[in-house]
Amino acid sequence: MNIKPIRTEQDYNQALKAVEPLFNKETLTVNELDFLDVTTTLIENYEAKHYPIDLPDPIEAIKFRMEQQGLEIKDLDNIIGKPNRVYEVFNKTRPLSLNMMKKLHSKLGIRADILLQA
Repeated sequence: MNIKPIRTEQDYNQALKAVEPLFNKETLTVNELDFLDVTTTLIENYEAKHYPIDLPDPIEAIKFRMEQQGLEIKDLDNIIGKPNRVYEVFNKTRPLSLNMMKKLHSKLGIRADILLQA
């Protein structure tokens, strides 16, 4: 299997076609695993450069995580503060403090780089 840098859209499409059959195999040889690992790293690097994905809005990320975990406003009492404070943050009339960001990161697992955009 030939591994080469991905510099063009054509290289990118060829790399995608090369790894696609490996995703459907139940077991892979060591060589196939190595090829898959290196090629997917190259694909991810190319995609990060040419198809960047913006970080989500911090408030939307908090709401999304709340929905995922079945949390309500009252559940953020020890993280952001009382419900009125949570509503202020959600309405963007009060910014997230560094302390709030630390708690949101540690208790809800929201990435710090997302929260720091606030």
